[in-house]
Amino acid sequence: MRQDKHIKRDSSGSGRTLPLMRVGLAAAGTLCVSTAMAADTASPGVSLFGDLSGADRRILAMLALFAGLLILATGLAIFYLRARNAWLARDRAAKAEMSTLAARAERAEELLMSEPQLVAVWSGTDDLPTLSGELPGVTISPSRRGLIGTGWLDYHDTRNLEEQIRALRERGESFHLVARSRHGGYIEAEGRAIGGRAVLRLRDVTGDRLELARLADRHRRASEEIEAIRALLDEAPVPLWLRNANEKLTWVNKAYARAVDAQDENDALSRDIELLDRPAREEAGKARHDGKAFLKRVPAVVGGARRTLDVIDIPSSRGSAGMAIDVSEVETMRADIGRQIEAHVRTLDQLATAVAIFDADQHLTFSNAAFAALWQLDPAFLDSKPTDSEILDRLRTQRRLPEQADFRAWKSKLHEAYRALEPAEHWWHLPDGRTSRVVTTPNPAGGVTYLFEDVTERIDLEARYKALSQVQGETLENLKEGVAAFGSDGRLRLSNPAFAQIWRLPGEMLEQRPHIDDVVARCSLLFRDEGIWQGLKNAITSIGDARRSMDDRMTRVDGSVIEFSTVPLPDGGTLATFTDVTDSVNFENALVEKNEALEEAGRLKNDFVHHVSYELRSPLQNIIGFVQLMADGAAGPLNEKQRQYAGYIKTSSDALYAIINNILDLATIDAGAMTLDLGKVDIREAMQGVAEAVQPRLAETGVRLEMKASQQIGTFGADGQRVRQVLFNLLSNAIGFSPPGGTVTLSALRKGEEIVFRVEDRGRGISQAVIDRVFDRFESHGGGSGHRGVGLGLSIVRSFVELHGGSVELVSEEGRGTIVTCRFPVDASAHQEAAE
Repeated sequence: MRQDKHIKRDSSGSGRTLPLMRVGLAAAGTLCVSTAMAADTASPGVSLFGDLSGADRRILAMLALFAGLLILATGLAIFYLRARNAWLARDRAAKAEMSTLAARAERAEELLMSEPQLVAVWSGTDDLPTLSGELPGVTISPSRRGLIGTGWLDYHDTRNLEEQIRALRERGESFHLVARSRHGGYIEAEGRAIGGRAVLRLRDVTGDRLELARLADRHRRASEEIEAIRALLDEAPVPLWLRNANEKLTWVNKAYARAVDAQDENDALSRDIELLDRPAREEAGKARHDGKAFLKRVPAVVGGARRTLDVIDIPSSRGSAGMAIDVSEVETMRADIGRQIEAHVRTLDQLATAVAIFDADQHLTFSNAAFAALWQLDPAFLDSKPTDSEILDRLRTQRRLPEQADFRAWKSKLHEAYRALEPAEHWWHLPDGRTSRVVTTPNPAGGVTYLFEDVTERIDLEARYKALSQVQGETLENLKEGVAAFGSDGRLRLSNPAFAQIWRLPGEMLEQRPHIDDVVARCSLLFRDEGIWQGLKNAITSIGDARRSMDDRMTRVDGSVIEFSTVPLPDGGTLATFTDVTDSVNFENALVEKNEALEEAGRLKNDFVHHVSYELRSPLQNIIGFVQLMADGAAGPLNEKQRQYAGYIKTSSDALYAIINNILDLATIDAGAMTLDLGKVDIREAMQGVAEAVQPRLAETGVRLEMKASQQIGTFGADGQRVRQVLFNLLSNAIGFSPPGGTVTLSALRKGEEIVFRVEDRGRGISQAVIDRVFDRFESHGGGSGHRGVGLGLSIVRSFVELHGGSVELVSEEGRGTIVTCRFPVDASAHQEAAE
């Protein structure tokens, strides 16, 4: 508008002066230039002004130039006067217009400032705004950061206003918003683009607009909170749902959709898929109808698996809201913890260490069986959860606590464990002689765990172990055998003086724990068999299954004999023992030589007996035969005296023949050449045959023979001749030891798989000093009876019975007689086959 006015003024005043000035200047200039050109370019003899001389012509040109300049100056003066007048007029008009605009601006500012507000104007690209007005409670200092960085708005509103101002200044986008200030009020912000400028107006919101702003702010905040809560609930890991008044699902979260195997939340809502079973939903509906919350643990199928859910359904005015928490793992863990607690209780009850746990109030919460047994406390008393002090008082009354001069101070010091951070150990020496180790351990949740260990036996064992170690040490030091213990690394760990003495090892060497190689190198001076030394080193240095015991003998260069053996130890080491057996070896050699001599003498004796027996039996048979012929009168009649002598010769010859047969049988048995002619032996017939054979002895001594055997006793498998020989020898001994007129009993019975023969007499018996030797050969003890044989009868009996696989037992008592029992197997062939 101002530019248009200036254009009009120029056209009315100076607009007419400029053309005239321009024409005059042009004419003056043209005149001067043409005069000068004419003067300079005129040829001699030709002149524009006639015959003027050259000097005149130059003067004329200068005059013309002066006249042009004069005209130019005159025009300029006229132009200046006219322009000055025009400029003065325009200045007066501008001042008048400025006064008008100032008045208008003052009136506009008064109108603008009629209410509290603050106006900021940005011109062009300038970052510093121009501020006008003021706003109560808001102090703003313009800076390159703008108006928002001064902290007079909430953070959220500050960022929003910054973005709106940036859009206004960069793109001219207008805006209008209500922001909350830090002092609790509300600020209305309006931004517009006016005349290439960005204008921001801030003003307090009052009256109805204030209440509306508050409601809008509360609505915005509530919407944001609801949106955040909905987003949180939607991402919650537990199924959530909302129902309307008709109990129809109106909203579910993602976890609900996953639980019912739906594609998404909309799919679950559209298909109305229920998570809970019908009974649970009906029970929840009944609770909502009664205006109560439904809280219950129910089973449900979640993701195709059977789970346990804690369902919470809260009624509202428009329906209900529900949530299901999967507690399957909690139930599983609870069951596992319960089982673990039961297992721990059972384990603690099996422990020999007494355990008592007290809570922060010093009440007993747990005790195992060992605790009740150790302190002999009534289970009913422990079940009543007594305090720590009550238990200590009862134990003190029963004299099961250490005797204390100040029991109260002692108990207070013990109870410091309830305030301690680290476990403490106590030793209680009880009046009954026992010693208990007590450990108090503070519990993390408060309280104390007591561990009572009866260490009486352990202390006693330690004392005994120390004493035993001392005894073993003394024993090891005084052993005649050399003992050396080597570790798994092959180094000597332990040795006794005998080891050093046997191998003549210096004590300084043994104290340095030498390796087995060094020990062998020193010992090889006395024994040079590398094979045995290598085996000894392998036995000591081997590991694992290669560790074996080793026993061998060394004959050293000095003639001494050393026996050694190695034993693997449990810790990987090896124990080696060395014994000087030189004297034993010499004695053994002497015994071996003596034994060989005795065996040779025995063989010679047996050969002699065998030879003599055969050499004697042939002439003896001739004597017996000729005596029989003489007694029968074949060589002529004999008188009474001769016949009596012939009878004596016959009797003595028969006895001698029996002795020779016995000796020959024993020699055959000793040589292992005796064989049995097994067959069926009639027991009663064998007994009758033996009775007839001893009739002469019975008649001679006046002893009576009784036989006892069942008619159905039958037969058994044996050598009949040897059985009769056994019975004959037993009856001969019994008759010989029986007094005149006495009785000898021969009995037989079948007892299981055995045939038992028993010969019993009522003679003088056998003394205990002799009874152990009666079965030895050539042992004969008359015992004052007048009967004394060569001592082969019972030896023959035992040999024949044992050859059948049986046994012989003799029981005798002086003055009461003797009982000899022979046990034969029913079938001796089985024993003979086993012996073969």
